[in-house]
Amino acid sequence: MSETRIDAVIVGAGFAGMYMLHRLRGLGIAAVVLEQGEDVGGTWYWNRYPGARCDVESMQYSFSFLPELQQEWRWSERFASQPEILRYAAHVAERLDLRRDMRFHTRVTRAAFDEASALWTVETDGGDRYIARYCVMATGCLSTAKLPEIEGLGSFEGATYHTGAWPHEGVDFSGKRVAVIGTGSSAIQAIPVIAQQAAHLTVFQRTPNFSIPSRNAPMDDDYESWWKSDYEAHRAKARMMRTGILYGLNDKSALEVPPEEREAEYEARWARGGTAFMGAFSDLITNREANDTAAEFVRRKIRGIVKDPKVAELLAPKGYPIGTKRICVDTEYFETFNRPNVTLVDVREAPIEAITPRGVRTRTGEYECDALVFATGFDAMTGALTRIDIRGRGDAGLAEAWADGPRTYLGLMAAGFPNLFMITGPGSPSVLSNMIVSIEQHVDWLSDCLAHMQARGLTTIEATLEAQEAWVAHVNEVADRTLYPQAASWYMGANVPGKPRVFMPYIGGVGTYREKCAEIAAKGYEGFRLSAGAMPAAAAE
Repeated sequence: MSETRIDAVIVGAGFAGMYMLHRLRGLGIAAVVLEQGEDVGGTWYWNRYPGARCDVESMQYSFSFLPELQQEWRWSERFASQPEILRYAAHVAERLDLRRDMRFHTRVTRAAFDEASALWTVETDGGDRYIARYCVMATGCLSTAKLPEIEGLGSFEGATYHTGAWPHEGVDFSGKRVAVIGTGSSAIQAIPVIAQQAAHLTVFQRTPNFSIPSRNAPMDDDYESWWKSDYEAHRAKARMMRTGILYGLNDKSALEVPPEEREAEYEARWARGGTAFMGAFSDLITNREANDTAAEFVRRKIRGIVKDPKVAELLAPKGYPIGTKRICVDTEYFETFNRPNVTLVDVREAPIEAITPRGVRTRTGEYECDALVFATGFDAMTGALTRIDIRGRGDAGLAEAWADGPRTYLGLMAAGFPNLFMITGPGSPSVLSNMIVSIEQHVDWLSDCLAHMQARGLTTIEATLEAQEAWVAHVNEVADRTLYPQAASWYMGANVPGKPRVFMPYIGGVGTYREKCAEIAAKGYEGFRLSAGAMPAAAAE
């Protein structure tokens, strides 16, 4: 056990923590990164399940702050796999010598703000304490794996796995009977790969998901050259797109074009593959009638792929608009259900009653298996923060402050928690965007803010309650203009029993959000209180 005094503590060694450390070094701010895992990579360190792959194209899912790196690095595929992304993260860490300021195998358990000194005390599971001026939570939006609440969960006698905490040595399912619970994005990637190995695969589905084929392929040399010929300009355009991803957007309504033109647009997007499908028309996330045309197109595709009509109908999503739950990108997911060794179980019709020593029991029978895979997602956006005992002014807990849903200013700070920063926190575009674009924007904004404070001898910054509440109202207002709240998604916290149903990310768009943040900074950090020392509690109210 030790006590270390340092300028800043960064929690998490994913892409956000890595870039934050690099920028703080440039400002002369001494920082340490505390990471639970044994190396860098964040979500790509933990999510090693079969078929794990990014749904943002490789040429765009990379750092832009090192021009020479983005020219030198060669991606092997259009959509990079988890091992390749992890190699990229390790390469960046090595290139920038980041690991010397990182402490691995270290889980943060508590962070408490002392009002008299305006310092944070950060405690770890090993009993070490770090006293710091600034505390940066780079904990990730999808980093707290969620197991389902099913009776008998610990009774299963075979091997159990969660896609978000996969064994690093890998798993061989050859000759085994495997059950997968869940059909979200992780399952949609893992199921085709597991089905190729397993003697038999049983998939337990509650809610079918819309998924678009990735059309993944080896990296096209001409496409790579196009990006690298003017990376700076392409990046600049991407940063102003709604999702932070550069792809063609159609400014027409799905309802203003003839049916044959609409069908041709969907066909072209389906053939190209990837999430750009949702850019087919301008009103797919705001107009239910327009959305229905896209949803029905995908349902027709599923019915055309899956040979058994009953299975096809079970896999065809209904009851919520396409894109309002995370739209998935797959490699022969629907085709997998044509395999003779794959069974689909509809748990809406036959709910899971219990996990037994031999398998999974539903209302209609028991399915025996040798291995059980939980693809049940995460306590998204807030779970990684609320599982740490974070204490602000007056010993107020962040988890208690967010009991009715997360409340932040810009997704960067919460009122009552001075000098505590969140990278891609709730209330920012985060999971609705290219995460690396959003990470870089947050880290750059925060770094510029700290430079501003340094130049003026300021040491404390805190979001005002008034600004926070106005921002929360704006986030909700923008969400309500769209179809997103109509789906029981993890964006709403619907996958965690008892979690408040609040739409957590900001859907106004990456470009719009970037402009708002820049405007706030240009106005002397409007909505924040900055001071040269510890602010009395009254001043922060």
